[in-house]
Amino acid sequence: MIDKNILIFNKSLEERVHLNKISSKVGTVYSSASLERTIALCKPTDFHVLVVDYSLANYSSLKELFTKPMSIIITGADEREVKAIASTWPWSHYVDYHITPFEEHQNRAFLRILQKAAEHSSLKMEAEDLKDYLERTNVMIQDTYSDIKEIEKVINESIVSELEKRIELGEKHIRFKKEKQKIEEILKNIYMANDFISLLDIVDDIKDILRASGISMYLLEEDEFLGKHLKPLIWDDVFLLHPDISKHTVSIDKQDYAALAARHHQEIRTTDLANDHRMSRRYLDHFKSSLKSLMCLPIMHDRDAIGVLEVYNKIPPKDSTQKGFTKEDQQIMRTLAEHISLAITKLNLIQYDALTGLLRPDPFFKSVIHKLESQRKRRDETESFAMVMGDVDWFKNYNDRNGHEAGNKLLRELAKVLKSSTRDQDILCRYGGEEFLFFLTGLKNLEEACMFTERIKKNIDEHYFHYQEFQPRNNLTMSFGITYFTLGRVASIESITQNDLKDLASEADMALAKAKGKGEKETITDKNRVCVYYGRPTDRPEKEEVIKHYKKKMAKERRKAERYYASTLLLYKDNGAHNVAQTINLSLVGVKISSESKLSPKKSLDMIIVLRNKACRFKGDVVYSEKVGDHFTLYYSGLKFTELSPDNKTILEDYFSSLSLNEKSSLSHKKLLSLLYP
Repeated sequence: MIDKNILIFNKSLEERVHLNKISSKVGTVYSSASLERTIALCKPTDFHVLVVDYSLANYSSLKELFTKPMSIIITGADEREVKAIASTWPWSHYVDYHITPFEEHQNRAFLRILQKAAEHSSLKMEAEDLKDYLERTNVMIQDTYSDIKEIEKVINESIVSELEKRIELGEKHIRFKKEKQKIEEILKNIYMANDFISLLDIVDDIKDILRASGISMYLLEEDEFLGKHLKPLIWDDVFLLHPDISKHTVSIDKQDYAALAARHHQEIRTTDLANDHRMSRRYLDHFKSSLKSLMCLPIMHDRDAIGVLEVYNKIPPKDSTQKGFTKEDQQIMRTLAEHISLAITKLNLIQYDALTGLLRPDPFFKSVIHKLESQRKRRDETESFAMVMGDVDWFKNYNDRNGHEAGNKLLRELAKVLKSSTRDQDILCRYGGEEFLFFLTGLKNLEEACMFTERIKKNIDEHYFHYQEFQPRNNLTMSFGITYFTLGRVASIESITQNDLKDLASEADMALAKAKGKGEKETITDKNRVCVYYGRPTDRPEKEEVIKHYKKKMAKERRKAERYYASTLLLYKDNGAHNVAQTINLSLVGVKISSESKLSPKKSLDMIIVLRNKACRFKGDVVYSEKVGDHFTLYYSGLKFTELSPDNKTILEDYFSSLSLNEKSSLSHKKLLSLLYP
């Protein structure tokens, strides 16, 4: 790995010494108390990160320092002043900030910010170096091509063999130019990947540049049951769903190509597969075609393997006797693996599910334990919690009809709706397949847990998903199981384990099974319910049910148009008075709002909705209006647009497009929910 250079620009000697001590864990540290020395240091040295006090962080005075990509971290004790100066920097610069004075836990937070900033600069520097290399190579190609043209002028037509050589050289030039463009595009896509799905989009390009018939990609994981193992995310060109992953998971202790690459940090390139002891059964039994050649490389982070990249069956050039992958292929794959490693680290895929971006189960349970320990330290014994498990209804029907890729897209969109339906204080994970697990905090009683879960269910019911009209109920729905508890139920927070939490998750799973009608004679009215696990106290009759349905009915609202969760101002006139409300979601056919007063159903309203810098007039009929829980003073209301003009429809469509491009819809709605459920 490249050593990181860090420059600290701060007039305070005490702060420079403290920042120097922390930053030395990331790389080589230089410090300066004056602008002149800072400029002098930047001339001979390429710095990855500039840590600057906010009083010195004026962009106009520092911009001449940026001859190479350099991340900025602005420090200071006044958070408002720090944020204000950070906001003046151009968007083209990576800028972050940290508030002083420092304490032990803040040291760790600053170190994480510094590591992230350094990795960002390092990746940009590597990209620029690669660009320079490609430009130099292009000059060489042009020179070579010019030489060829000169040779062609003096070639005698009788020298046929010489002409053929020149034609072959020209073909190589064209092929090399195309390969150069492909590698450049792959590295650009790796650098720009903002989630794991966009990162996986490059696998076909990798397969193409290496002329491979198939490709697999694994992540290295560890748990108490399987130990260290490789989990395939792509297996023989197929993006795996949860049930299929376990079939191809392999322990790194096995005699297996991928396992050996991860265990010994070994690069494998072979065509001699017939009697190779590393050829495990999974290669023989589950591949679309028999293996003839293979190349397998570990994906390394520092000195540790975090995954494996594997390609199969080299497609030789036309009229070539080549049988397998070449040393040049191996060098290309090694370079790509290094950049994939940086992207995996940036996306933190050790903690998060690759498909949905939600927490994985183990990090989820660790976060819950940390949350419970925080509550114990606050000595708040009155707060209660709920473990909620949700499952997509008739997901197999959706997958079988629409295909696995449509199923993957559904789960990604569903994760966004679930995140926007929970509060910042709650914890959410993808538990497996189409199952999701929630940890709800800050609850007053079981009724509140049930109502909140019912609202999550309702948000799913009302959201428009592609192909939902082909589901058994002509809608995409979920069922939920709840187990509710207080700190008093936990014997000892200090000794609570993941197994204790998994027991609670099992109770929620039992309630979920009831909600989905398992064990009953299934009808179209089954599923899409909320059930509660009550347990069986000793003073309760044995015949008392352990699990019961939560039967509170909530207002139903259906829109056959995609919803966008965006919080913006809405003004409406009711009973001669002007009122202000906030939107929760918008679509081309209606809007859901929160307001301080209840609206009369079937009433027609004149509205003004603020969409970015435009105030647009609409008319709408009230479909429903309901109170947001017993202890809230807000109301949810659904309004259906009437007399929607073509201009207003165009304005709405443009607004929705801008939300999708900037990925702000779920964040805005989540911020609103955090205000509604403090």
